[in-house]
Amino acid sequence: MARITASVFTSHVPAIGAAMDLGKTHEPYWQPLFKGYEFSKQWMKDNPPDVIFLVFNDHATAFSLDMIPTFAIGTADEYAVADEGWGPRPVPRVKGHAPLAAHIAQSVIQQDFDLTIVNKMDVDHGLTVPLSLMCGEQDPQQGAWPCPVIPFAVNVVQYPVPSGQRCLNLGKAIRKAVESYDEDLNVQIWGTGGMSHQLQGPRAGLINKEWDNAFLDQMIADPAALARKPHIDYVREAGSEGIELVMWLIARGAMADLADPAGSAPTVKHRFYHVPASNTAVGHLILENA
Repeated sequence: MARITASVFTSHVPAIGAAMDLGKTHEPYWQPLFKGYEFSKQWMKDNPPDVIFLVFNDHATAFSLDMIPTFAIGTADEYAVADEGWGPRPVPRVKGHAPLAAHIAQSVIQQDFDLTIVNKMDVDHGLTVPLSLMCGEQDPQQGAWPCPVIPFAVNVVQYPVPSGQRCLNLGKAIRKAVESYDEDLNVQIWGTGGMSHQLQGPRAGLINKEWDNAFLDQMIADPAALARKPHIDYVREAGSEGIELVMWLIARGAMADLADPAGSAPTVKHRFYHVPASNTAVGHLILENA
C-alpha cells in the first residue's frame, strides 16, 4: 500500500531559482536564505521519497486567462520546464508518475472533488523552485530530480479561488486516494506558495512577519481553525498574493493526524522563516507523521 509519510511546505519565489541558476547562493544577500534549507537538503537525502505530490500554482505558463481550472492534476509521464519569458530554467525535465496520478484522479473525483485531468503541461517556478531548494542544483542535461513528481495546480490567480476548508478537505481525500493504491510507495506531499507578499498597487512590497509566523504556528497545531480563515484575512494581512498560502492546507490535510481524531500531531522536523527574498517573505516547514 502506498502511504504519505511527510509534508513539506515552502515559498516558491522565482528570484530564488534565478539566484541558484546564476551562482549567487553565496552572496551576502542570499546566504541566510539558502542556509535555512541546508537541513532540508540533508533530510531529503536521509528520507528519499518514491513520489512527490507537489501542490503549486501555475503563473500563466500552462494555463492562460482563457482557461483556469480550480484544481488540475498532471497525469503525464514527463513535464517540460516552462519558458517564463527569459527562457526555461536550466534544470532537468520533471518525470511524472502517470499510474499513481491517474489513480488519485479517479479516487478523488469519486470523493466529489472535480479535478481537471492534464495530460500535457509545462511546469514553471512554482514547481521547480521548491525542487531546487529541497534537492539542490541539478545539471539540466545529466542530472535528474530524485524521484517522479505529480504536479497539482491550484487556481490562486483569479477569483473565485478555493476556500481553505475545501483545500484541507481535498488533502484528506488525496490521502485516502494514495492509501488505496496497491503498491508500496513512500509519498511526500508538498504545499508551496506565499508567504506574505504583494506585487502591485500602493501596498506593493508588503510583508507581515507577525501574521506569517502565526500562520506557521496554526499550520502545525491547529489546521482546522486555519482552514476557516476567510480569504479577506489573507488579502488584508498577507497581501494580494498571500492567498497562495491556502495551497499549504492541501498538504496539511493529507497528514495522518487529520485522518484519525485520536492521532498524534505531526513531528516538526524543520521550521524556517526569512525576510526578505526579492520582495517577499519566505516560510518553510517539514512535518513527519508521528
